[in-house]
Amino acid sequence: MSQAESAVRALADYNPFDPAVMEDPWDYYRKLRSEGPVYRDSHTGMVMVSTYEAVAEALRDYERFSNRFGVGMGGVSSDPELSEVMREGYRPVDTMLTADPPEHKRFRGLVNKAFTPRRVNALESEMQKIADELLARFGSVGRFEVLSEFSVPLTLTVISDQLGVPRKDLARFKRWTDGFTTQLSGMASHDEQLEAAKRIIEFQNYFAERLAEVRDAPRDDIISALVRARIEGERPLDTAESLSILQQLLVAGNETTASAVAEGLLLLIRHPEQLEQVRADPDLIPNLTEEVLRLATPTQNMFRVATEDCELGGVSIAKGNMLFLRFGCANRDPDKFEDPERFDIHRENADEHLAFGHGIHFCIGAILARKEMLVAFRTLLPQLRGLRLAPGAELVHKPNVLLRGLRELPLEFEPI
Repeated sequence: MSQAESAVRALADYNPFDPAVMEDPWDYYRKLRSEGPVYRDSHTGMVMVSTYEAVAEALRDYERFSNRFGVGMGGVSSDPELSEVMREGYRPVDTMLTADPPEHKRFRGLVNKAFTPRRVNALESEMQKIADELLARFGSVGRFEVLSEFSVPLTLTVISDQLGVPRKDLARFKRWTDGFTTQLSGMASHDEQLEAAKRIIEFQNYFAERLAEVRDAPRDDIISALVRARIEGERPLDTAESLSILQQLLVAGNETTASAVAEGLLLLIRHPEQLEQVRADPDLIPNLTEEVLRLATPTQNMFRVATEDCELGGVSIAKGNMLFLRFGCANRDPDKFEDPERFDIHRENADEHLAFGHGIHFCIGAILARKEMLVAFRTLLPQLRGLRLAPGAELVHKPNVLLRGLRELPLEFEPI
């Protein structure tokens, strides 16, 4: 759409869940911020929250804006065929992502220690080993597809190791991750929802067995930590609660970071002068990582539910209203970031983005994600000279109302 066409298009004409708008949301985002920072959308009935200040306020105020949005995440279905499939598995429960205090604090506390700076720093050498091994597979070829050949196996291997499950099952973990993201997408067809539900049942059965295995022989991994929580005096976690936590860690531990690595490489290819600056000075990689997260924002949006009649940004919100917090839009707010749509690896406040959320639900794996991106860029950028898009590459994002990530990113480079 041209700028002239966008200028005359009314905000109400945009359907935020239109695949075309989701693929290219930037004009819509600019209109939201300028014309409706807190805006009741007629297409969805949701309250769109788009500016940095308003999104951050909603994230901080967990008492008025609750995370118990299970229905919006696909936890309940009116489809009898889909419900029949889901009845074969464990019930959906609120744990970390869809819980409020005090339950949220307790659930989060069970896995916090797996993502401390000390533990993540200790993982760096193994991350580097994995990244080097992946690079060796395609380095002499001069071509690779970033997601399937590098960023997904890197992040999926790391989180699988932390969970305590064997690497030989990585293909299954990717299949189940795809099932969960399809369920979250809000864009899946009936058949796709059924297939996703079947994959989720497979995930539950697999991890229920792993939980049972470690009860008598716990190890130093997250599954064992969940089991130990049952035997160290706290209210026992039942299987459904443990599976809910493991599901969130599996998906969040690989999907969004893998997408961010791909988006970062694409941004650098489109800004070759900044690519050369990073190659010349690897100390720029941490700030590059923050700028990629700000501009790409793999988790573009998130739900909240109003717990009472209230106001946000001067707009009245009724109890029970669903809010849609537009992280990707807030991260391009000119009131927060100067020239916000410009990619700038030197941006001084790049790390103030909301890509990991804010407040008590700040992403538990943020430290891990940043370390994985550091290792990924540190491994690839010095080695892949002449980095460019492969001929015929189609840059299309997977349809998803919450997450934003490329379907694929085929690149070419000078063979190592």
